[in-house]
Amino acid sequence: MIEQTLERLIDRAIEQAMITERDRIYTRNQILSLLKYETYQEPETSLTESAIPVLLNALTDDAVARGVIEDQLDLREQLDSQIMNVFLSKPTEINAQFSLYYQEDPKKATDYFYQLSQDSHYIQTERIAKNIQYDAMTDYGKVDITINLSKPEKDPAQIKRERAMKQDVNYPKCLLCKENEGYAGRTGHPARSNHRVIDVELDKERWFFQYSPYVYYNEHSIVFCSEHRPMEIKRDSFSRLLDFVEQFPHYFIGSNADLPIVGGSILSHDHYQAGRYTFGMTEAKTAFTFNLNGFDTIDASVLHWPMSVIRLKDTDKDTLIDAGEVILSNWRRYSDPSADILAETDGTPHNTITPIARFRDGLYELDLVLRNNRTTDEHPDGLFHPHQDVHHIKKENIGLIEVMGLAVLPPRLKQELDEMKTYLLDQSTDVADYHRAWADHLKTSQTITTANVDNVVEDALAKKFVRVLEDSGVYKSNSTGRDAFKRFLNAL
Repeated sequence: MIEQTLERLIDRAIEQAMITERDRIYTRNQILSLLKYETYQEPETSLTESAIPVLLNALTDDAVARGVIEDQLDLREQLDSQIMNVFLSKPTEINAQFSLYYQEDPKKATDYFYQLSQDSHYIQTERIAKNIQYDAMTDYGKVDITINLSKPEKDPAQIKRERAMKQDVNYPKCLLCKENEGYAGRTGHPARSNHRVIDVELDKERWFFQYSPYVYYNEHSIVFCSEHRPMEIKRDSFSRLLDFVEQFPHYFIGSNADLPIVGGSILSHDHYQAGRYTFGMTEAKTAFTFNLNGFDTIDASVLHWPMSVIRLKDTDKDTLIDAGEVILSNWRRYSDPSADILAETDGTPHNTITPIARFRDGLYELDLVLRNNRTTDEHPDGLFHPHQDVHHIKKENIGLIEVMGLAVLPPRLKQELDEMKTYLLDQSTDVADYHRAWADHLKTSQTITTANVDNVVEDALAKKFVRVLEDSGVYKSNSTGRDAFKRFLNAL
């Protein structure tokens, strides 16, 4: 069976154009070496199974059974990654192929690289398929809900090994560094033997383009700086974002904010996230327009969205860069105590921006989402952060993806929401304590049946996520909030 499995895996690599038939013997021998096989007998029959993840899992199971590796998540993933690396070209060759496709059409280039990233099992599509995903309409338009089930759970032994490890290993410095390309991995650091990145130049700087291994939306990609340096939102950020959409006009690109609480999970390495997807915020309606002094050609508006979003449009990207710098510099030092906005506390800055760029209908667009990371006694996790009454669905930082309208929710919710559905149908009294008030409100506010319980819970979860975003918006979507927003715009 192992011989059949290996030959079928090679067949699949040929079918996906990662290698040719001429490479069969070479790749077979490389994989046999990884699996510690010294002899080999070509199989007389072949397998019909064609899914690469299933074939890889069979090979790693065999390696575990024969004692080649221990049955540990990190070791299995390292072997999986090393096997697929055998089929991949070197970075120079992949970049050259990407460039050839780019000369024809930028879409062809990204299509090629996205498919390669899936075929090589760097993007693990079988895991992503486990995610619970749906969209819902709200007062602000569409929001997307994802309960993230794609990342494998670590068993207690794996967690213990990671804690016992010496933490003085600093290569690669972080998960985003260029040194991850081809890195075998170690306990606590993912296997990246089958990882490849594309060189891009942004604003005359060297950056790299890759896909996220756990894509949360179509063609979810990461664009990261060659230099390991902290996140920082400044004029250069706007230049790089708009430079990217000029090169890849079919993609949006955005950056997490650069301060704790309102920033993303990785602030130590300057990076952006891009992709080919239309978020709810992209299609948000205009709340009102305004004129920006000194920028007569710019179409400036505030969006009807739970976060506080300024949208700028122009045919000239340099004009948008200048305008973005003006708004950022003013916001950095802006305070309005009546709206709970303080620019700093004892020299610690609070104001920053989450920027998003795209090219649409012949215009460059720059969305500037105003952020503030103040904490108070009442809200120690953050004043403009999910408040405690919504922590039962999400308490983590609201980063770029959530800002645009896609909730990435913890895996615990799958079981907890199933329990809540049975509770709503009076089939059980078992519901998490922190969901109890929410469940009781749903139960008493409407008629719930087996036919509508799924829709009721999905709709309620989407509304909770909107509450999360409303908590995180510095200016609320009411008359008081709009007046305060206009005070800032007048200050520009």
